[in-house]
Amino acid sequence: MGGISIWQLLIVVLIVVLLFGTKKLRGLGSDLGSAVKGFKKAMTDEEQDKKDADFEQQKLADKKEQDDSLNQKDQDKAKDKDRV
Repeated sequence: MGGISIWQLLIVVLIVVLLFGTKKLRGLGSDLGSAVKGFKKAMTDEEQDKKDADFEQQKLADKKEQDDSLNQKDQDKAKDKDRV
């Protein structure tokens, strides 16, 4: 069993062009290209959204830590006032 030779590929391509015509094949190619571009764009947008979500989550965690430290300082001040 041999592989497909270049001549067999050329014959298949010629038959496809004769059946569908060049305009239809060109349109199919451009549709396929735009679909691939759209897929790549969606993937990069999704990755960007994940990065944004991670950043937002870190931002919220930092804010919570700051709030906790402020609450601790307020409690310490209240204890100092009680002692006086």
